[in-house]
Amino acid sequence: MPTFVYMTRCDGCGHCVDICPSDIMHIDPTYRRAYNIEPNMCWECYSCVKACPHHAIDVRGYADFAPLGHSVRVIRDEEKGVIAWRIKSRNGENDLNLLAPITTKPWREHIPQLADAPAPSQEMRDSQLLFNEPKYIRMDDGDIHTLESNGLHMEKGVYY
Repeated sequence: MPTFVYMTRCDGCGHCVDICPSDIMHIDPTYRRAYNIEPNMCWECYSCVKACPHHAIDVRGYADFAPLGHSVRVIRDEEKGVIAWRIKSRNGENDLNLLAPITTKPWREHIPQLADAPAPSQEMRDSQLLFNEPKYIRMDDGDIHTLESNGLHMEKGVYY
């Protein structure tokens, strides 16, 4: 469901541009409004929709999700702890409102593996790597390890 921008609501703040993981949200240099430069490349993550403070970004849904000509608005309400999905049809009669709880948790809450880990430093947050990625792919000492170098051996086509 690629995104589209209501130009009359957009003020060009750039929140959508900053958060878009596929780098397809841009600010038009003439009109200072956001737009999706490549809708077919949209990851459908809805990050831009949730980040927009003016609710200027909606998504076009698929036919199996909602009828032709509709729009889908996603609003994240931190105070209520929900994400609201509003499917608005062309005729305005068959609107549908859905609520889902926000399932993301602050650091160290309800994630036992992270409970003992220190919070990431600014350097880690600025890095291109995922949390503990070098450790889990066993490159934290700079060497590339093999399964054999880690004491694993193959039996019947499976490493043990």
